[in-house]
This record gives sequence, C-alpha cells and structure tokens, in this order.
Amino acid sequence: MLYYLPFTTLKRGGLQQRLTFLHYNTAFKKMSSVVANLVEIRDLHFTYGKRAILTGLNMDFPQGKVVAIMGGSGSGKTTVLRLIGGQLRPQKGHVKVQGQVVHKLNTAGLYLLRRKMGMLFQHGALFTDLSVFENVAFPLREHTDLPEELIRNLVLMKLQAVGLRNAAKLKPGEISGGMARRVALARSIALDPELIMYDEPFAGLDPISMGVTANLIRNLNTALGSTTVLVSHDVKESFAIADYVYFLSQGKIVASGTPAEMLVSTDPYVKQFVNAEADGPVPFHYPGKSLADDLGLGVQV
Repeated sequence: MLYYLPFTTLKRGGLQQRLTFLHYNTAFKKMSSVVANLVEIRDLHFTYGKRAILTGLNMDFPQGKVVAIMGGSGSGKTTVLRLIGGQLRPQKGHVKVQGQVVHKLNTAGLYLLRRKMGMLFQHGALFTDLSVFENVAFPLREHTDLPEELIRNLVLMKLQAVGLRNAAKLKPGEISGGMARRVALARSIALDPELIMYDEPFAGLDPISMGVTANLIRNLNTALGSTTVLVSHDVKESFAIADYVYFLSQGKIVASGTPAEMLVSTDPYVKQFVNAEADGPVPFHYPGKSLADDLGLGVQV
C-alpha cells in the first residue's frame, strides 16, 4: 500500500514551523489556472553539429497528466527532457514551461524554474559519498531553509513511499541498482515539484519493483497534482499509467494518442514497437555504409 503525503500535511513543530512550511509550499506549488498545458513544445529543432536530433516537434503536456515519450534508442527522447530542463538550447522553435520560454531565461530565472521540476536521471545520479538519507535531503537543504527536524520527517516520508525508509543510513554502494533507482525517485519528488521528468525509470528493476514503481509514479502524480513526463522503452508499464503517448523515430513524432489507441493502431511503426517485432520501419543498425563496403567486399564496377 502506498504511503505518501505531500509535505503540507505535516503538523509537527508548532505554528511557526507550519507557517514556514506553507510559505515554501506556496513557492513551489503555484499551479497556473490559466495555462492548460504546463509544458508546450512548438516547431522544435535541435542538432548536434550537422546531425539532426529533433525535427519540427510539437508536443503538449497538460497539467495533472502523465505523458509518455517512447521510441527506439537514439530517437531523441532524453534530448527532449534536457531541452525542457534548459540543459540544451534549440536551434529553432521553443519549449515553454508555465508560459515561459525556457531558452530565453537568464541563469537566475532558469534556476528558479528548475525548483519546480523533479528529475529522475537515467542512471540515478546519486551522490556516492552521501547516505540514502542525505541524497534525498539534498534538494530540501539546497532550496529551502526548513529546520532539520522537518527535513528529517520529509525525507523519511519520501523514503517510505519508495519502500526504503529502513535503508536511510546506507550508502548507494551498499544497496542494489534497483534500490538506488528508487532512492533517486524519492529525491526527485523531495520538493513536491509541479513537473516531474523520468528518464527510463523502469530500467534495471525486477518485475515486482517495476510494477510498484509504475503505480508510485501514477499515484504521486495524482497526490501532487503534478505533470509527469515519462521516457521509457517499457510498453506494458508505461501504457498502464500514461494518459497520452508520443512515439518518436529519428527525431520526429511518428504517432501519438492514448495507450488504448496505440494498442490497436495499424501504424507500422507503432505495431513494430508495441509488439517488439524485428521487422519493420525501425532499423536495428545505425545508418551508414554496409558491412560489405567496410570489408572491401562491395561490387567492383
């Protein structure tokens, strides 16, 4: 059973502590009632040098919804997350978060916007020299001046939500890879963010942890009223919790719709991906010269 409470429900520590809590909750939870989409992507183009990664993307991420971005390796899924977070700048088009064009923000504005984001990195990205507890406490200490007693309660609640409260004193090297991924999940929700981005959250998890994590992502989205952007290869778990799905291939959207629509889609790309078929429009090999050409076995003219 999921046990999770947004930090505004804590009532320990007296009136002053509760007022401090409400102050920070106001700072981090200003959901704009006039912006239907928390994130909007319009005519987005991004390249690494001369190599096109994303071409002409148009995507909407409504408030309170779980939206999955799926596609084969190298299709540009993680790049979309980096553009939303302001790590990268597009060559054309824009990403808007809460009505703000991300790449036009100055450093202070971008830092402020990121306080409202939670990010689960593809490989966890935990601080190896800090304990599980200290990893989850880090964003609370970095972005707030809440008292240590309150931070302790918040961290334990987050760890309880991912089933690792009793591992609080351990270091990342003392727990399994799947557990480390769950710690990273707890850290990503430490500030009750309005936008939560997950980069391959199911990778490396056993079937039990995978199902629990999927339900946790869905339940957290509901409890926090957040918008969730989920990048994943896992069709079953993603379709079970997503409200809408975008399929990317070679930097373009090739299909989109609800999970139910994707399951019955006759689109060749969707059918190949959903059914894990070897033959289809998605090539296994990176585009380029043939093996025969590289080995000098090509036809001589």
